[in-house]
Amino acid sequence: MCKVKRMLSYLLLISIPALISSDFITTESEHHKSDYVNSLPNVPNLAGRTIKKRSTEEHGKKPQRDLQIYSMKIESKVTSRFAHTVVISRVVNRANVSKEAFFEMELPKTAFITNFSMSLDGTTYVGAVKEKETAQRQYQQAVSRGQTAGLVKVSGRKMEKFQVSVNIGPTKKVTFELTYEELLKRNLGKYEMHIRVKPQQLVKHFEIDVRIFEPQGIAFLNVDAKFLTNNLTSIVKQTLTDTKAHISFKPTLEQQRKCPDCHETILDGDFIIKYDVNRDLSAGSVQIVNGYFVHHFAPANLSRIPKNVIFVIDHSGSMRGTKMRQTNEALVKILDDLDTKDHFAIIIFDHSFKTWRSSIFQATPDNVTEAKTFVQTISARGGTNINDPMLEAVKRLDQAYKEKLLPERSVSMIILLTDGDPNEGESNPTKIQKNVKNAVNDKYNVYCLGFGYDVKFSFLEKMALENSGVARRIYEDSDAPLQLQGFFDEVANPLLLDIEFQYPESAISGLTKSSYGQLYGGSEIVMAGKILDNNIELLRAEVFAQTANENLTLQTEVKVSEAENITQQQQYIFGDFTERLWAYLTIQQLLEKRISAETNEKKNVTDRILELSLKYSFVTPLTSMVVTKPEENENDTFVADKPSDDDEPLQEFQTSFGHQSSPVHSAQQHFHSRLSPLAPPGVGGFVSSPGMAFRTQGRLQDIFVDSDPHFIISINDHSDAICFNIDGKPGAILNVVTDPSPGFVINGQLIGEKKIETNKKINTYFGKFGIGNEKAGVKVEVSTQTITVFHGEDKIIFPWSATAYLARESFSISIVKEKNLTLTMGDDATFVIVLHRVWKNHPLHRDFLGFYTLDSHRLSNRTHGLIGQFYREVNAEIYNIRPGLDQGKPDATMIVKGHKLRVTRGYQKDYRLDPQRGTNIPCWFVHYNGKGFIDGIPTDYVVTSLFDSLYS
Repeated sequence: MCKVKRMLSYLLLISIPALISSDFITTESEHHKSDYVNSLPNVPNLAGRTIKKRSTEEHGKKPQRDLQIYSMKIESKVTSRFAHTVVISRVVNRANVSKEAFFEMELPKTAFITNFSMSLDGTTYVGAVKEKETAQRQYQQAVSRGQTAGLVKVSGRKMEKFQVSVNIGPTKKVTFELTYEELLKRNLGKYEMHIRVKPQQLVKHFEIDVRIFEPQGIAFLNVDAKFLTNNLTSIVKQTLTDTKAHISFKPTLEQQRKCPDCHETILDGDFIIKYDVNRDLSAGSVQIVNGYFVHHFAPANLSRIPKNVIFVIDHSGSMRGTKMRQTNEALVKILDDLDTKDHFAIIIFDHSFKTWRSSIFQATPDNVTEAKTFVQTISARGGTNINDPMLEAVKRLDQAYKEKLLPERSVSMIILLTDGDPNEGESNPTKIQKNVKNAVNDKYNVYCLGFGYDVKFSFLEKMALENSGVARRIYEDSDAPLQLQGFFDEVANPLLLDIEFQYPESAISGLTKSSYGQLYGGSEIVMAGKILDNNIELLRAEVFAQTANENLTLQTEVKVSEAENITQQQQYIFGDFTERLWAYLTIQQLLEKRISAETNEKKNVTDRILELSLKYSFVTPLTSMVVTKPEENENDTFVADKPSDDDEPLQEFQTSFGHQSSPVHSAQQHFHSRLSPLAPPGVGGFVSSPGMAFRTQGRLQDIFVDSDPHFIISINDHSDAICFNIDGKPGAILNVVTDPSPGFVINGQLIGEKKIETNKKINTYFGKFGIGNEKAGVKVEVSTQTITVFHGEDKIIFPWSATAYLARESFSISIVKEKNLTLTMGDDATFVIVLHRVWKNHPLHRDFLGFYTLDSHRLSNRTHGLIGQFYREVNAEIYNIRPGLDQGKPDATMIVKGHKLRVTRGYQKDYRLDPQRGTNIPCWFVHYNGKGFIDGIPTDYVVTSLFDSLYS
């Protein structure tokens, strides 16, 4: 007799940051037969592999681990800079009831997941890589059935977090295995491999094992970790020979303890391996395995080439304070580091631009001193005009070359630093990109630095890639000056110009990028390709380039049979590494090309990326990994998506239950209890109650509409409130908020009760909201059944029956199951829509929605609408308080907007903190549909469709 198992599908959608825009969704449902409410999937507990028990610890007693990691091994093999890492974690449930365990792993942004599996009850469930659209359809089907949907996405500076969960039966064990691959990039003369270590409990068998094989020979090897105290340093075993290195870290239970009697672990931080290989002035190193080759090129003993730098620095009002101070500090240091043979100029911009001197000057001590003085006087003000100063920078370089002020053999670059989107002069990002590209005309490199998260990174990235540069995020932190200096150090020392690699045309195919404008000191160029001729005995590689003083030609010949024999005999090799490295490198370069490709070319590039991703089982922006496993409850679907660089990482904050999330970014295995779900992090305060949470700018902004429908407006600096009703007809659509500046609109459609009695007042409620932002290209339709998001060509539908989190560069949505939705439009505004469920068999009432404003400080002064008109401070004089017509409800006279009105004291419900009973809010009620308080009359706010503007 066959035992039928119910299956649970996990869709793990992974996409590469900084190369393509992507969204992320986080959803979870309550555990079967569990008394706990939703967990915190978006709390940035960015730490190593952890297990947290569901029950709270009794004070003074030894912690009892229901879910215990009894074995954890991180094994990595690095061959010719290509790292293949396998994380194996074994967990046991020591409780007598089932427990849900969350496996979380933080991996490098540049890595591709290649496999994930779970072994449970003697059966292994292996992930399969599928086309992303196919996986997304499967995910949407699960969501539409009201099943759990989870997409976890957290981005740090270098790492990203992957998460999946599994239900473990009493006394059962589960083994998680995750594999990912990455090409280690040489930066400032070294390769770095980061492994996050934070188990947050003692692990009986803990091991990190790294083996490195570099045929060129290993020049140096360093291992470091902040948690490595003196007694732990000695147990990091390092074995180094000419071409091999072995690093092993296996602390015992006693060595893991913070103190002899402690149950806490000392393992907490990054385990970092740094190394470089031997180099000389040659054509580089070529390895061949199974008909594929990889060629590494970074010659030594080269003289630096002079550079010409135009610094284009944003000093608009948003740079005020710390960012401006840090920028000035970094610029002073960068100017000090210029070589005397370099040339430079400085352009600062707000709504217009200003230059230091009228041309580009050599970096003599006197000129540098004068420029530093100028930099120290830069202050922040005004708007953001990027187009004009960028074109001026190109003009300066063109003129300098025309006047022969610059060395013939030199590297010219423009370095743009900005913290916001363009809003002055030419403000269309596409037109700015086109203008800059046409002006540069492949003559110079453009590097774009985005300071913080107010700037759309994809805009900067495309502008940089179209002009032979790169874009980089500068994180708002105390080390921002070091980040700026670190980037400049990477491009400070040009060594070669116009590098061209050539191989026998008839013998090679599928060659990755083989032409480069520059090679900078401390970096490396990597190429790969396929050998077509199986009978070829020698593979010749030639390199043509320009040095500071002459043309350079280098060549090398590799005996194919000998090269393959050298690598295949090594235990450090993981299979067909050259073929996988070739596929990895090809996909990464195609992803960059896809950003700036035209429509027809973009389709071909996309098809090729998808083909390679599926063939080699790489989880990329176009593919997803689906894992099927047994589960006791109904089928669920989980979606995990890697972030783009337009997504803001979760920030550190204090939650209502006293746990402070870690600000560091880590790879972790995390088994946690169910706690109150939080909306995505933002700025300002934090208010929570079981099942609901909101973030606000400072204090709660008391402007909302709820019930049938009651509008509540705070007045007199939030010291009091005014309320009014709007009586409308079912089906009517009312404008709630309109801001014509960004094309922002919020409308609500009224619904009536199920039964309408003759000659009786019709009670109406909001049954649907439409939120549109023309600038962001997003529309959100919220009904009592579903939430539908339209963004570009994407259409994503969520039911209210699942907790979810969706974020893109210009907006984010957080849904708390059957309770509320928080919508954040960048930094402009934050709103909450509360869902009111009634008994489905109620003879009169229907489900309805409430609308709350949490933050509107960035909307313009032109904002209007039934609620929008009150986003500007409302002041009213209330006097002559007297007994009213209703006992216990006094009347008063109110002067507001030049009108003298009779108002009545009463109460309305605020459902933000208590979604069932609500909280009584005292307010002065304005009669007759808010006459004299609102501008005009209620019918002035009627629009024809859910996304129409008040001014349409």
